[in-house]
Amino acid sequence: MSPSNVIRLGQVAREPVRQAWVGPTLVAIALASVLLWVTVFVRTPLTELPLYFAQRYFVLDATSMLFLLVINSVFLGISVYMSSRVSTSRVLARNMLPRAALSLAFMVAMNLGVMANHLLLLWAFIELTTLCAAPLVAQGDGLAPRRVAWHYLLYSSMSLALTFLGIMCLTRSAHLHGLELTLALDEMAKGIATPGDSWQRLGLALMLFGLGSKLGLAPLYSWLPETYEAAPTSTSALLAAVQFNISVVAVFRILQVFRGQDIGFVSHELLIMGCLSLTVAAVQVMAARNYKRLIAYACVSSSGVIAIGLSVGKAAAYGVLLYIVSNAFVKALLFLTAGRLRAVYGTNEVKALSGVIRVLPFSGLLFAVGTFALLGFPPFGSFMAEMLILSGIVQSGNLIAFTLMCTMLTIIFVATGRSIFPMIWGPTDRHGPPVTETWVTAVPKLGFVLALVLLGVYTPAPISELLVVVAQSIGGQ
Repeated sequence: MSPSNVIRLGQVAREPVRQAWVGPTLVAIALASVLLWVTVFVRTPLTELPLYFAQRYFVLDATSMLFLLVINSVFLGISVYMSSRVSTSRVLARNMLPRAALSLAFMVAMNLGVMANHLLLLWAFIELTTLCAAPLVAQGDGLAPRRVAWHYLLYSSMSLALTFLGIMCLTRSAHLHGLELTLALDEMAKGIATPGDSWQRLGLALMLFGLGSKLGLAPLYSWLPETYEAAPTSTSALLAAVQFNISVVAVFRILQVFRGQDIGFVSHELLIMGCLSLTVAAVQVMAARNYKRLIAYACVSSSGVIAIGLSVGKAAAYGVLLYIVSNAFVKALLFLTAGRLRAVYGTNEVKALSGVIRVLPFSGLLFAVGTFALLGFPPFGSFMAEMLILSGIVQSGNLIAFTLMCTMLTIIFVATGRSIFPMIWGPTDRHGPPVTETWVTAVPKLGFVLALVLLGVYTPAPISELLVVVAQSIGGQ
């Protein structure tokens, strides 16, 4: 080995020691954020909301409160994972400082975006989270991660351009009716023409189409599976379980503004996108031979369920909300556990893994639990949520959507089980004692499982009340 190579290896070996403070600092900041919002939630009655800040550009209401609790709780688990991987990943050790800085910038934009009380401000923060996430995607160890990062940035920019064009169409509609459309979300309804005209309908359609592509809804969904697969595991979890929610908040804000208006065409748009997404996910899951990509297509399926539930409206609103919250924890659990599998086996291919439960007892068990939760098994919150959504679809009388959703979810269940269950419980040719894991990495994942069980079995009264208030704000009963 040449002297220069020796020097480089020595530098890599010393880097985890030199930057050992980065991981604990990231975890400490994430923990402080969770404690802050939990304290605010406990000490602030829902009757005192909304609270406004910075000349009413930011608001703390039931919607922002719920999603602040969810995204910061998930980020705490991701931070612990990143901190624990520094000692075993040479690449992460070398890049921990910039990745931690980008992750924190991403979370600052997320927190401010969720609280934004101005439509353009919310749009800008969604774009900012994309700009922070793209360099993180480029640090993946898959095929051509930089190319994937550019694709992700391009798709996201196109989606947000459609959303911006929709905002301009709403402004044009208000102008034609002699109204002054303010983009402050709490006052925007006053500038909406009633009944709506073609410009207003076009604006709404473009906004939901653009935000739908950010959620991974068909037809503009292709960025999602390749990005989730190519990105580092912690980044995949950030995108799927955290960034996803700011786009959900944007959709909720639009529904809150137009609540009470005749926007039946929006329901049809969401229904079509949701059914297409479920169909695409079912076909792709059957063909998937990569467990990380399989999780990604399951995320497309989840987006489809959410879109169908939102298209139903009143009867399914609470179920949709429960489904969104549950899926944040499910996605985080599965991606972080998948990262552990990748670290041990060195591949994302399903056929290369067998008997995971014996090689990695804890991670194998958690991956199985996460899969069951993803597929909507009891006693997890996703099961209760799917039952409520299906009940709402039946109450709305849309039996075609009910049949399609049940059929596609059954296909996804069978295809996922065919790939994942042999991987977990099949025979293994690996010898030696099982791989042990530290309790530090176990605590956040167990916390995600506990949250999923509580959402499905017994939701604490304050959380249940918060869910009800948010569901009512988007037209729920």
